[in-house]
Amino acid sequence: MTSALSGRHIEISWPDLGVTVTAELDGRNPELADALWEALPYQSLQGHALIAGQHLYHAAPIPSLLHLSASTRIADRREAPDGTVFCSGLQHLGIKYGTLTEPMPATPVGRIREEDMPALLEAGKAVWDSVYSTKKPILVEVRRAGAEGGHSIPLLTAADPEANRLLQDVYTATERAWLTAPEELAGLHAGVIPSGAGSFETVLPTLLFVNGETRPLGYATYGGLARATVQGMPIESLRHMARLLVGVPAEFLGYCGLEQLWSFTQRFLACLDRLDRDDFLSVVSQLALYINCLGGWNLHLYPWDTGDHLRQLRAGEPVGRP
Repeated sequence: MTSALSGRHIEISWPDLGVTVTAELDGRNPELADALWEALPYQSLQGHALIAGQHLYHAAPIPSLLHLSASTRIADRREAPDGTVFCSGLQHLGIKYGTLTEPMPATPVGRIREEDMPALLEAGKAVWDSVYSTKKPILVEVRRAGAEGGHSIPLLTAADPEANRLLQDVYTATERAWLTAPEELAGLHAGVIPSGAGSFETVLPTLLFVNGETRPLGYATYGGLARATVQGMPIESLRHMARLLVGVPAEFLGYCGLEQLWSFTQRFLACLDRLDRDDFLSVVSQLALYINCLGGWNLHLYPWDTGDHLRQLRAGEPVGRP
C-alpha cells in the first residue's frame, strides 16, 4: 500500500530507466532541506560511488550546499538505513541504497519510501552499469512531488564588472556542460590532447591525473574557500589562500586539455584584489559548481572497466592467484 503523503516530499526520477521514487524530507537538517526544496526542479548527470559501495550521488545546482551548517549528523553513513537521502558539502544529493564500505559522517535530509526501495535498487544497478561500463549517460530529475519537472542552474552576480562578466561566462559554460559532456573532456577521453600530455602518446595516465586534480579542486579548494568566506576568514587571507591553492592545479589541467578552466582561473586571479567578501563568495561558488560539473562528467567518462581483471582478494586467498 502506498503511504499517504504529508509534509514535504520530493520525487527523484530517472526518465531513461522509467523509474521514479519518492522521498520525504523528514525534518533533519532543515537548512539543507530548505535549500534543496527551493532549488527544485532540476536535472543532473546521475553518478554512482566507485569505491564506497551501493550509493548514488549527483551534483546538485545549489551553491549554498557548499557552506550551510548541519544540525544532525550520522557519524558513520554505513549505519544509515537503506534509502537515506543526504545533502553534502561536496554539493551532492546522495542516496544510500545498500551496503557501504566507506566510514564517513553524513548529513541526512530524508528517506525514500519503503515501497519504492525495489525501484531504487533497480536504478542503482542500472546507474552502476552506466558509469562502470556502458558509458551511456543517465540523467536524474529531482522535483517536488506532484509538481512539474524542469531544470535550471543559478547565475550569481558581483558588483565588480570584470567579476560579473566572469560569472556570466562560467554560468554559460556550466549550463552548456551540465547535461551534455563538455567538448574538452569528451575529446580528452577520445584521445584528443592538443598539448600532447601523456608520455609516449598514452592517454590513460592523463585521464587519471585529470580526475585526480579536478575532484579536489572543486570539492576541497573551491568548496573550502566558500566555507571559509561564510565562516568569517578575513578577505586578505581569503585572497592569499586563493592564490596559493587554485593556480597550480588549474594550470596543469589546462595543459591536460581543460583550457577553459585555466582561462577562468586566470581571470579570477586577475580581479582578485578588487573583490569584496560578497563578490569573492559569488565567484568561488560559481566556479565550484562548474568544476564539480566537470568532475562528474570525468567520473562518468573514465574507462573504469579497463581494470576489470583486477579483483579484491578474499580472506585466505593466496596473493598472485591465477
